[in-house]
Amino acid sequence: MSLDRKLLDILVCPDSHQPLILLAGDGLQAVNRAIAAGTVRRGDGSAQAEPLAEALVTRDGRTVYRIDDGIPVLLAEEAISTAQVADFPQA
Repeated sequence: MSLDRKLLDILVCPDSHQPLILLAGDGLQAVNRAIAAGTVRRGDGSAQAEPLAEALVTRDGRTVYRIDDGIPVLLAEEAISTAQVADFPQA
């Protein structure tokens, strides 16, 4: 399920207020590889155990927010820092 384009146009990161874009391709694969390796922690320190089917990323590529059943989870404590993903493509 993909996000409505109008919704995507108005979504911003709750911390940095940067626009969010869909995370796809190499970025999504890199995050999911790190999740599978057990090295990904959310903002609250808990492990991200499930791979991401869809996600949003800040324009600078530093923060990822998962999308659950078409609903963006825009909570800082649920966010994933891409600094912990060794092969995350640079913005």
